[in-house]
Amino acid sequence: MTYDAIIVGGSYAGLSAALPLARARRKILVIDEGIRRNRFAKASYGFLGQDGRPPEAIARDAREQLLRYPTVEWLEGRAEQAKREEKHFAIRTGDGRRLSARRLVLAIGIADDLPGIPGLAERWGRSVFHCPYCHGYELDQGHIGVIAVSEASMHHALMLPDWGRTTFLLNGAFTPDSGQEAELHERGVTIEAASIARIGGDADVVLTDGRTIRFDGLFTLPKSRPASPIASQLGCEFDETGLYPFIRTGMTKETSVPGVFACGDAARAAGSVPLAVGDGNMAGAATHQSLLFRRD
Repeated sequence: MTYDAIIVGGSYAGLSAALPLARARRKILVIDEGIRRNRFAKASYGFLGQDGRPPEAIARDAREQLLRYPTVEWLEGRAEQAKREEKHFAIRTGDGRRLSARRLVLAIGIADDLPGIPGLAERWGRSVFHCPYCHGYELDQGHIGVIAVSEASMHHALMLPDWGRTTFLLNGAFTPDSGQEAELHERGVTIEAASIARIGGDADVVLTDGRTIRFDGLFTLPKSRPASPIASQLGCEFDETGLYPFIRTGMTKETSVPGVFACGDAARAAGSVPLAVGDGNMAGAATHQSLLFRRD
């Protein structure tokens, strides 16, 4: 059987993309390996109507609602390979299944490679974060540390004083020039040049010189990458940013490969549940219209 569309990834973007197709009574399959990017966070903030709910509860409710539609199928597993075959796309899963669809929606997400600081990974999503809009408010204007990974960390350091007293921990990764130092000073940011030995307590930074600085929360930029090679296998073009390469799409979320749409973190240089949901809705509706009005 050939599906009208296969959605690769069943987190927020993928669920949102599937819904318009389900409501159009199209035969669709969602393939999901169950690894949400925000699985470490206790609550998701900034999503209208869902503010402060556990991420897994939002995803669970959305999946239950989606699966009420009779034309939707769900497959737990990983899509390993994808290619174009004449008028359809072929998908092979990790357990050897071979599946076919007229359209593909890639909601593959991204994977985060964290700075190799002892104690950081254990606190990721709990007291160490990457998004001020998602987690800054809950720090209640306390003491915030920004752990530098490159010059791109300047953006974090200049933003976060809106959420609390901010210290920029250079950790040997970056040295601001005189102009950047002036910008930081203007924003009231303290610069700490000593290297970090480890993170302890809730968000306590132990420096190599023996000092400990206690913070209410820490922010840093992970090195991120697409969580699946499928977009590359299909020949999708990527845009490069200072954060990570993301799949290039047009206004309707169609990629450079006709018939392949992409949404969510893998198709936008911003990690946000509401943006993922909005992108997914656009991708799903555009996928349906391409099935109606095009013959590719």
